[in-house]
Amino acid sequence: MPARPAEPCAPSLQRAAPLRTVPCSGARRLQRAGSQPGCSRCAPGARLHLGQPDAAGHSGQRPAAPGGPPRAQRGSGGPGPGAQTRSSAGPRYPPARTGSRSAAPRAPPCAPRAPWTPRTRRAAPARPAVPGSALTGGGPGYPPRRRPSMSKSREMRILWFLLLFLCEARSQAVSRPNFILLVADDLGIGDPGCYGNKTLRTPGMDRLAQEGVKLTQHLAASPLCTPSRAAFMTGRYPVRSGMASTAGVGVFIFSACSGGLPTSEVTFAKLLKNQGYSTALIGKWHLGNNCHNKADFCHHPMSHGFGYFYGLLGTNMRDCKPGDGTVFIRGIRVLAFTPLKVITITLLTLVALKRLGLLRVPPAVFFCLLFLAALILGLLLAFLHYFRPLNCFLIRNHEITQQPMSFDNLTQRLTRDAARFIRRNVDTPFLLVLSYLHVHTALYSSEEFAGKSKHGIYGDAVEEMDWSIGQILNVLDELRLTNNTLVYFTSDHGAHVEEVNSKGEVHGGSNGIYKGGKANNWEGGIRIPGIFRWPGVLQAGLEIDEPTSNMDVFPTVVKLAGSPLPEDSPGQQRFTAAESKAPSSPGKGPIPSGSPFCKFQMKFFLLNLNATSVTWPTVPS
Repeated sequence: MPARPAEPCAPSLQRAAPLRTVPCSGARRLQRAGSQPGCSRCAPGARLHLGQPDAAGHSGQRPAAPGGPPRAQRGSGGPGPGAQTRSSAGPRYPPARTGSRSAAPRAPPCAPRAPWTPRTRRAAPARPAVPGSALTGGGPGYPPRRRPSMSKSREMRILWFLLLFLCEARSQAVSRPNFILLVADDLGIGDPGCYGNKTLRTPGMDRLAQEGVKLTQHLAASPLCTPSRAAFMTGRYPVRSGMASTAGVGVFIFSACSGGLPTSEVTFAKLLKNQGYSTALIGKWHLGNNCHNKADFCHHPMSHGFGYFYGLLGTNMRDCKPGDGTVFIRGIRVLAFTPLKVITITLLTLVALKRLGLLRVPPAVFFCLLFLAALILGLLLAFLHYFRPLNCFLIRNHEITQQPMSFDNLTQRLTRDAARFIRRNVDTPFLLVLSYLHVHTALYSSEEFAGKSKHGIYGDAVEEMDWSIGQILNVLDELRLTNNTLVYFTSDHGAHVEEVNSKGEVHGGSNGIYKGGKANNWEGGIRIPGIFRWPGVLQAGLEIDEPTSNMDVFPTVVKLAGSPLPEDSPGQQRFTAAESKAPSSPGKGPIPSGSPFCKFQMKFFLLNLNATSVTWPTVPS
C-alpha cells in the first residue's frame, strides 16, 4: 500500500483520555519522523498535551490497536518510565493499522509557538536544574547529558597566565635574594686556609672561597670593633656617626654606658626591613644599648632595623670567663694598686716615726688610712665580682635569658638559633647577620673541638667557628635556598697578635705577611678576609685583587634588595665586579671593564689615637 501523506492539522474527533505531558523534545522527534513542520516546533519550555484536545480538536492520543492495550503501554507492562517516551510518534513506532480510515493516527499537535530567537552559547542564561528534565539528565527516557567542557582558548589563556606568573616570581626571587652576613671577631687574614694557612682546618671558609669570590685586598674601616662595625652597618666612615674616638680605648666596654650608634643613622637593616625583609642579628652587637635609662633601648639592635636579636649587647672579654684574667689590669694598677701602695708606704712611715718618737701621730690618722685602703680594696673586689653579671649576659630581643652567660656550647646555641630563623623565613626574603663571639678573648670552645687543633685554644676556637659556618651552608642546601642567598664572610678587623694571657700563652691570630694588628693602623690591623658567594650569579673560584672595603657591603646589599641608597653613602656597589660575566676560568685576573672597581677612589679614615688616611689612586679603566 502506498504511504499516505501527512494529514494537516485539522479538527478531529475528541477522545476522552487521561491528561499526560511530554517535554518539547518529543515534538522535535515527531518532526524527524515526518510530521508537519508547523506542528513540530515548540517554544522553549513548551510541553505537548496528550489526551486533551487543543483548539483545533487534536487530542494527541494515538488509538490503540484492535484487541490490545494502548500503544503507549505496549511492551512495557504498564505505565512506567518508558510510557511517556513511547507515546510520542517516532520512526520506531509506525502508525497503527485500523479498519477505518478515520482511525488513522494524527500528528501530535504543538503548543502555540513563540517567536524564535537565535541562541548563542555564551549569551545563554543559566537554567536551574529541574529534576527529570532533559537539561540535567536523569528524566524519564532521557540519557544524562555531559556538561560542556572548558574551551581550548580559555585553557590557553589560563596557561599563559600561570607561565607569566611563574616567570615574574622567578625574576623577583633573583632580584631580591636572601642575605647572610657572617662576621668574625678579631680573625686575622692569615688564619683561614683559603688565605694561605696550612695548619688550621677551615673547610667551611674554604668552601665559600671555592664556590664564590675571594677578595684579597679587603679592608676594614677601623682596626677596632665598635668603629668598624658602625661603618659596616651604615656604609659611612665611623667619624661621621660619632663612633670614632681619640681615647686609648675607643670601644664600648660597659653595657650601662649611654653611648651608641645614633638613632638617626640609617643601617642596611632598616632599609631592608622597609622592603619587606625579615631581619635578625644573632651574636655580638657592641654598638650600645640605652640612652637615658635602662628601658629606652635607643641604641638596641631592634631600634636599628633588626626585627629579632639574640646575643651579647657588649663584647666578649676575659672578665666574662672566670679564671681567664681581666682586661682592666692597667686601670687597676692606676686606680687601685698605686693608691694602695701610697697608703701602705704612708702607714709604715708614720708607724716608724711614732716608734722612734720623732712624730706624734693621732690614732685617727691610722684609722682613716686603713679605712681608705679597705675602701679601695673593697671597691676593687666588688668591681671584679659584679662586672661579669652586669655586662656579660645574653639577651633575646629585650629580655635577658642568661645572666651571667655561660660559654658551654655557646657557639652551638647561636648556630641553632640562626638555623631556626632561616627555617622560619623559607618563604620570605630575609637578612641574617651572624656575628660570632669567636675569636675574641676570652677564648672558648666546646668539648668536640677542645684540644683538636695545632694552635692551642685559639685554633680550637677558629675551627669551631668554621664548623658553624658549614652548618649554616648545610641548612641553605637542605632548604634549597643556596642559589637565592648571597653569603658574605669577613672579620671586623685584623688579629690581635699581641694578645697574651697571664700564663704567657699567645691568644692572638695571624695577619699573614702584614705588619701590626688590632688597635693599630698598620696593614695587619685593617686587612681582613672577604668572601662573597651566590651560586649562579657570582663566578666560582674568582679572586679580586683591587681594594675593597667592608663599607661597600652596605650599598651592595641595599641595591640588590631594591631599596634606594641614602645620598650621603660613600660606599660603592661591588656586586657587578664579580658577576658571571667575569673571566670564565677561575683564578686571578683583572676586573672586567666597566665594573665599579675601575672607576673609584677609595679613602679610609682609620681612627685610633690619631686620624690617618690611606688613599689608593683611581684604577685606570
